[in-house]
Amino acid sequence: MPIALIDALLERGTRNLTTISNNCGVDDQALGVLLYAGRISRTISSFVGGNKELARLYLSGELEVELTPQGTLAERLRAGGTGIPAFYTPTGVGTMVAEGGIPVRYDAEGNVVETSAPKEVRVFDGQQYVLETALTADFGLVRAARGDRQGNLVFHESARNFNPLAGMAGRVTIAEVEELVEPGEITPEDVHLPGVFVDRVVVVGAEGKKIEKRTTRPRTDRTDAPAAAGEEASPDGAQPRTARRPGRARARGRSVREPRHRHADARAQLRARRRPRRPA
Repeated sequence: MPIALIDALLERGTRNLTTISNNCGVDDQALGVLLYAGRISRTISSFVGGNKELARLYLSGELEVELTPQGTLAERLRAGGTGIPAFYTPTGVGTMVAEGGIPVRYDAEGNVVETSAPKEVRVFDGQQYVLETALTADFGLVRAARGDRQGNLVFHESARNFNPLAGMAGRVTIAEVEELVEPGEITPEDVHLPGVFVDRVVVVGAEGKKIEKRTTRPRTDRTDAPAAAGEEASPDGAQPRTARRPGRARARGRSVREPRHRHADARAQLRARRRPRRPA
């Protein structure tokens, strides 16, 4: 999430924004700071359940929300970046996504005053598909782990999910990067978003990043820690037991062979080894 660019946008005082994002941030981070400041009037998102302020603004008529399935949202951005005006997808067929009626805007009393419109549905090879239109934006704001002075960007792990698509869909794309390198230091095969899509590069460093929603549980002692590779934690805190190497084992007086592949089904029956009979 381009937190530095969002903070700069907040400081600039820009209002009446329409945002396109997987979500609209959490209560005090990312797009959430613009939402709390009343700068966003409409959002196009796939998941908005993590922001209480968004729910309040939406249900009180202060914010318009266009809900889009996550995969469809990603493809709409990609289509906008590649010049494809629309495309057909099976996602949403037979639901309110295709048939319309999803509340977009409420009034102050909580009544629905605007809903999503029905979309065209066509049949291809016996299957129904709904028509979705591309998305473009005046500005695309992205954050990359590395970038060069020509705008070639590399994103870190899951940041690659939406950042390249948002960068492609912006008429003017501004990238904040944690590390700036010289042209040529990023090999072509490592580039996630080519510089042809990027207009500005701002170096912000690695500071300031936050986790939107922490889901790890607290661990108070050694017994709570997950077993390391090849070890299992003992419930009573005793010495960890080393996992036995798959091989031959003894079971009920017979020699059996355990499955050697580490992904083999542990419940699979083990075949008993039969000793060849001696000729009479």
